[in-house]
Amino acid sequence: MQVVITAVGPDNRGLADPLVHWVTGGGANIHEIQMYDHDLEQLFAMLLRIEWNDATTIPDLRAELTRIGQQKGLTVRVWCRGDRSRPRVALCTTYRPEPAKAVLEGVRSGTLQADVPVMIGNRDTCQRLAQEHGVEFVNIGDAAGNPDNARLVQLADEYDIDYIVLARYMRVLPARTCWEFAGGRIINLHHGLLPPFPGFRPYHDAFSHHMLTYGATIHFIVPELDAGNQIIHQDAFAVSPGTPLDEIVRIGEREHEPRCLHEGLRRVLDREVELHFHRVVRRSSAVE
Repeated sequence: MQVVITAVGPDNRGLADPLVHWVTGGGANIHEIQMYDHDLEQLFAMLLRIEWNDATTIPDLRAELTRIGQQKGLTVRVWCRGDRSRPRVALCTTYRPEPAKAVLEGVRSGTLQADVPVMIGNRDTCQRLAQEHGVEFVNIGDAAGNPDNARLVQLADEYDIDYIVLARYMRVLPARTCWEFAGGRIINLHHGLLPPFPGFRPYHDAFSHHMLTYGATIHFIVPELDAGNQIIHQDAFAVSPGTPLDEIVRIGEREHEPRCLHEGLRRVLDREVELHFHRVVRRSSAVE
């Protein structure tokens, strides 16, 4: 059984060894280990992806690593995708409701095998959508839309979330938040084709290059801000020469992005793909 462990906290000496020694002493095979030590931020973060042989002892593993983390001043999370048949998803939104709606309708129809207990926004725009689907909505933004990232993390823990889905959430997550849920637990919808059109205005950028093809990209978020190399799914649509920009944006936002997010999330929920060493890989049927 594959287990992802993350540990985040103030930087200090001797933080990694107790966690690594305990899991290897318990018979785990370590498939992946990453560590981050940022002197300027005085932040330590570590990810372990391990093979753990006894599913019944996952609670004991979680309890022991949490205890070690408390001794070292670290927040430790132990995540096992096999814990439940229907993963719990938190949808993060800003203005556009269409991508989140596609996910909620997919859950309702059964094309997405997941539950959505909470929507988190830095604006109130999607609150009504959440209410229509019986999902609690929490606004973590201030008057200017600046999010309380610590509150986002708190909500993800409070609702026992497996995947955080950024459904046109127009804010960059800080590195610490990304490390808290590293290992393929944060999924982003980018409203442009990557890598050529990153940034916040990819439709406009592509239009300025006289492109006739536009699209969207679903990718895993990793702590390092990059061009979305961790691509889960990518799709495009073509337009005729002379198509106005506002029509291109309309097609993208209202029709194309929702379909793209649905398919990308489905691949993750159905366990077709995983994130290993910052690369998306096809999941082996032998891995549980």
